[in-house]
Amino acid sequence: MKKILIFYASYGGGHLNAAKSIKEYIDNNYKDCDSELIDCMKYVNKPIEKITTTAYKEMAKKLPWAWGKIYADSKKGALAHISSRSNMIFAIKLLKLLRKKQPDLIISTHAFGSQMCSYLKRKNKITSKVATIMTDFSPHEQWLVGHEYTDYFFVAHTEMKNYLISKNISKEKIFATGIPISPRFWKTYNTQEILDEFNLNKNMKTILFFGGGEYGLGKSRTIEIFDTLINDFNNIQIIAISGKNAKMKSNFENIVREHHKKNSVKILEYTDKIPELMSISDLVISKPGGLTTSESLASNIPMVVINPIPGQEEENAEFLEKNNVGIWLQKNDSIYETFNNILSNENKLNEMKENTKKLSKKYSTEEICKILI
Repeated sequence: MKKILIFYASYGGGHLNAAKSIKEYIDNNYKDCDSELIDCMKYVNKPIEKITTTAYKEMAKKLPWAWGKIYADSKKGALAHISSRSNMIFAIKLLKLLRKKQPDLIISTHAFGSQMCSYLKRKNKITSKVATIMTDFSPHEQWLVGHEYTDYFFVAHTEMKNYLISKNISKEKIFATGIPISPRFWKTYNTQEILDEFNLNKNMKTILFFGGGEYGLGKSRTIEIFDTLINDFNNIQIIAISGKNAKMKSNFENIVREHHKKNSVKILEYTDKIPELMSISDLVISKPGGLTTSESLASNIPMVVINPIPGQEEENAEFLEKNNVGIWLQKNDSIYETFNNILSNENKLNEMKENTKKLSKKYSTEEICKILI
């Protein structure tokens, strides 16, 4: 029985969801493998993990510019050195777990897990194969610390692979598979059944609007966008997901009530049917997290990017615009003009949709697992 540990860290939901997709696929398809999911930062130091994850959430929500500066500074210089050094210290604690579990393979969806394992490998403390899955569309130097002792790198696209090669990482261990997503995105769904389930009209364009935002960033701008869509565009229907943001849900409901659009707007706090909803959607409006971006591309849906967190999400937004699969709706951009240029121009929407096919990595999870196992 092959023992596999999958490390993640709770700085945003993408790292965990990528790790979950990998574990689910391994458990369902490789009966000779025993996989286990572990929050590596919580294991090595619970108090520090709690402080740092809380700080990240509060900073991303209230001081996004400050997070952007930390993100940039952590690529090089003193802050990068402190981060790498602290992970060496934490690695000693992680070694206790690795000696107990004796994994054949360690998969990490966060840079901290990769750093700790590569340090232990450099010190000849472990012999496990180490795989790093990068969960954004732009590389960050922290992912590459100790790369000489990492056996596999999985990245979102070919440009990232070329960047890693330019950093003297052997191309033989870099794979442009895409970010892991749920195998449910592979399925072909019955469009009419889903439309009927949510009381939607097949003759209207469907917009999937992720409005909650994990940290409530850009609340007033999100409401303004929603109000413009409701008020100024008639031949659309909206599935608005407010998530855990109760205030956002209330604002959405008030706008729908005010404009008498109850029949063409569905507001959901939570749904486990994102693959199904994406299969019937023409456009996604969302923050450009690595996971949502990957799911949208796999579903061949263009994106309008709103409220990206400075740092990795802004880099994701730039990538989408550069490849003409998304539009970054920035602070001073006209909301009406931006959406009118897309929704009234069928050629533009179709062109963006076609471009998603060049970047789509629908079977990323399967490909990663095949390479590793």
